[in-house]
Amino acid sequence: MSVNITVLDGFAANPGDISWEKIEKLGNLTVWERTRPEEIIERCKDSEAVLTNKCSLTREIIFALPKLRYIGELATGFNNIDVKAAKERGVAVSNVPAYSTDSVAQLVMAFILEGALHVGEHSRACLGGRWAASKDFCFWDYPLTELRGKKLGIIGAGRIGSRVKEMAEVFGMTVTAYSPSRCGKNVLDEIIEQSDIISLNCPLKPDNAGMINASSLARMKKGAWLINTARGALVDEEAVSQALSSGRLGLYCADVVSREPISADNPLLSAPNVMLTPHIGWAPYEARVRLMDISADNLRAFLKGERLNRVDA
Repeated sequence: MSVNITVLDGFAANPGDISWEKIEKLGNLTVWERTRPEEIIERCKDSEAVLTNKCSLTREIIFALPKLRYIGELATGFNNIDVKAAKERGVAVSNVPAYSTDSVAQLVMAFILEGALHVGEHSRACLGGRWAASKDFCFWDYPLTELRGKKLGIIGAGRIGSRVKEMAEVFGMTVTAYSPSRCGKNVLDEIIEQSDIISLNCPLKPDNAGMINASSLARMKKGAWLINTARGALVDEEAVSQALSSGRLGLYCADVVSREPISADNPLLSAPNVMLTPHIGWAPYEARVRLMDISADNLRAFLKGERLNRVDA
């Protein structure tokens, strides 16, 4: 018997440039571009399988869907799913690990390179007529930085952090990576206190929320750069804003913020020396194709009675 499959918020992962065919072959597929919280139960009431990216599947929702047998997270992080409630109900839950490793690491390096040379700002200045009007053959509006020999500290030495390390070493950077399961606290202290650039590449957990705060910022080298492509809640954004304003922090680059989309009153929007991107590290076409393929593989495995990328251990 064919299963009913509902995608709650398909637009972000697939705005139309990738086929849903591989998932469609597995059952009767309904794709909603976006779904409000109050619409979830109605849209999923006849579905055995539900795929979600950012829509929250709470305990209340999971227990309100008697036909539900499978939840597929269209991402790596699955904190929007009450996995404990799903397990109680006997509902399988899978995620998509490692699909965006190269893409996110690439964004970290893009931030570093932009901070070093400010290519975008100098291009806009040239196109705006500054170079044509210059009395000299060249000009620069920011200090230009060579990366060789700079100390990069990576907090989170998983797949993405390890790939960032590989990329940075190609530029001649000295890299120290910290993993709480493999390194002592002295390594983290060294990264905080001695790095020219710190990259956050760790998952958000109860014990590391707000790990970058007024205290840790005060211990950093004056003028250090901080890059966050992991989770916005890893940092105290008000403290970061103040550190930027005082010059304690030289540059903050983030692809994530504490509340997304970003709030109009987020202090980062009015702070100096900030680069923000709208959570795009995972979104290159190639990464999203992998995401769709693995999502189909996860559901296919479940339908065959197999376990693949299951998080409801």
